[in-house]
Amino acid sequence: GNLDPSWLGVNVEELLEKKTGLDFTVVNDADAAGYATMNFGIGKGKKGLVVMITIGTGLGSGAFLDGRLIPNFELGQIPYKKYSKIELWAAGSAKDKEGLSYKKWGKRFNKFLQYVELIVSPDLIILGGGASKDFDEFKAQIKIETEVIPAELQNHAGIIGAAVASLHKIPKG
Repeated sequence: GNLDPSWLGVNVEELLEKKTGLDFTVVNDADAAGYATMNFGIGKGKKGLVVMITIGTGLGSGAFLDGRLIPNFELGQIPYKKYSKIELWAAGSAKDKEGLSYKKWGKRFNKFLQYVELIVSPDLIILGGGASKDFDEFKAQIKIETEVIPAELQNHAGIIGAAVASLHKIPKG
């Protein structure tokens, strides 16, 4: 993932609780967004394997099997060509950094979705994060067989999911 190597093996919740004396809950941002979407948004009641992709600085992903979270499902970390991870090439930040049109970026993003479809064969893909509000601008470039829909909660899903996590309502896997 995008974790600094110095944090590997560190129980962050335990560390913060020890330092502050307060309760902490740590959750992956895409898991939080996915949890909110699956419980309070367009994913509510969806069965099978549902993958939520958050499009922004990177490509986060949350996976749910019959509504249950499969934690830390990091599909944006797939190596691609000269890139150590595909999110460096296909995330919303790559579109902005390179000044790509939605059409050109959408083709890149579709390539990422092709890999997601090949590797995990989801029943549904929900797009969240900052770029989800612009879905109509690039949906014509999405050519995979799996149904792809934008999240209703858009970029607010992570905040909602984190709030729920702070109440210790998100299963840790």
